Amino acid sequence: MSLVPFARWPEAFAERYRRAGHWRGEPLSQMLADRVSAQADAIAIVCGGREISYAELDTASTHFARRLANRGVGQGDRALVQLGNQAELYIVFFALIKAGIAPVNALFSHNRLELMAYASQIRPRLLVASRAHSLFADDEFAEELSELIPELDTAVLHDDPQPELRLQRWLEPVTAERSFSPTPAGEVAFFQLSGGSTGTPKLIPRTHDDYLYSVRRSVEICEFDHHTRYLCALPAAHNFPLSSPGALGVFLVGGRVVLSSDPGPASCFPLIAQHRVNVTALVPSALSLWLQAAPTHRTEIASLELVQVGGAKLPESQARCVPQMLGCRLQQVFGMAEGLVNYTRLDDSDERVYLTQGRPMSPDDEVKVVDRAGKPVPAGEVGALMTRGPYTIRGYFQSPEHNANAFDAEGFYRSGDLVRLREDGYLVVVGRIKDQINRGGEKIAAEEVENLLMAHPAVAQAALVSIPDDAMGEKSCAYIVSFDAHLKSTALRKFLRGLGLADYKLPDRFVHIDALPMTAVGKVDKNYLRRRAAEQLTVTE
Repeated sequence: MSLVPFARWPEAFAERYRRAGHWRGEPLSQMLADRVSAQADAIAIVCGGREISYAELDTASTHFARRLANRGVGQGDRALVQLGNQAELYIVFFALIKAGIAPVNALFSHNRLELMAYASQIRPRLLVASRAHSLFADDEFAEELSELIPELDTAVLHDDPQPELRLQRWLEPVTAERSFSPTPAGEVAFFQLSGGSTGTPKLIPRTHDDYLYSVRRSVEICEFDHHTRYLCALPAAHNFPLSSPGALGVFLVGGRVVLSSDPGPASCFPLIAQHRVNVTALVPSALSLWLQAAPTHRTEIASLELVQVGGAKLPESQARCVPQMLGCRLQQVFGMAEGLVNYTRLDDSDERVYLTQGRPMSPDDEVKVVDRAGKPVPAGEVGALMTRGPYTIRGYFQSPEHNANAFDAEGFYRSGDLVRLREDGYLVVVGRIKDQINRGGEKIAAEEVENLLMAHPAVAQAALVSIPDDAMGEKSCAYIVSFDAHLKSTALRKFLRGLGLADYKLPDRFVHIDALPMTAVGKVDKNYLRRRAAEQLTVTE
């Protein structure tokens, strides 16, 4: 079978990245082989009551790869994987990398619509899932997948009652009948999911070369080493906790990954205390819960040294609370599964850490900020972010129409973010292009207003969305999660005016809500809020 087709970097760029030492011609599984050689008995993963060493991780993944090879599933094939925050996710990932099988790692929160869409795109031969997911509690959906994808001839299910299907059985020793090997380093290793919240996420082909460089460079900036005890509380398959530096960064240097089933403080704080966790990654919504819980749990989180926050814009008011409330450093992370990752540095000034989302991690990251006509804007002005580099893709998988809009003729990726590029090279995220509200011709960046609202002492979370309006085209509605049930819209407008916000940016409507709805990757589900606003609200204020 032929290898996965994808949009490759032009050879001149590829050669430049090889000469710079970014691309080293190694498979992603090399990090595991290196760790086994250096520290085979060190603990790699803590999952519930289990501790799995690097040798055990390597051995189990090799057994799985060998069994797949014996079945004739190997280099050039594809897999659909859906496992939760459990050690088996990493075992399966390394097994498929070793066998040259390119997986899509669906999030455990994904359901029928998403999995059918992924399967339709990649045409997998292999399905790896869990009976714990409602889709696979019986065989109905698996049979539906098989009808849709005739090539799907191998299914492996965690905790299946039938031994021949049970994932645990596939991790046991077996005699080699056929050889197996990873795809070449310049070929697709696996597919990531786009972090967009509109429609089904597009598939992002990541090669061994580009992804391993991203992990390696992230480790250098974030200073992970074999002492790192990393709590993975976000969905483990997501790009942020997988590679920034994430679990793969921990495995690269021989640290330890501690898995949590969810990012709430009730689940995470005891794990931090038990395993002396010193690093974790959160999205702002989870950080907000941690900050609320921290005052009564200081001893439990005393080992924390660094909290990374990404996935959405972190308000300055929350950023400044991290050292005081959690007793550790903050690192802002602004990245995308398509490539570019920006970090504040560990030795940055408070001003940079609290007010910016960092700067690109690679010297060969190319960034430009442009206006609607595609022309660069002066430093400090708001524009659309475009980027290319040694770990930023050149195209989504089998999406020619979308690629025509998402990439320009020079290979720059249009991220959809509105940013300011400061003279010192640091980026400040203002919002999303599609998250602008056009109020009678005046453009409002939703995140700007949200961040100001969250500076109010009674506001825990805020989300600003558009409401259709006959006269203005759009007006705005602010959904508020508040500590004060009696907080009035008049008080919030007065507060915003006091901060100097222009009148046209003041929300036209305020709605109190118990909790903001979230997407699978922990971002506010603004599509849902827009639908709710359009269906239920009439602007009267």
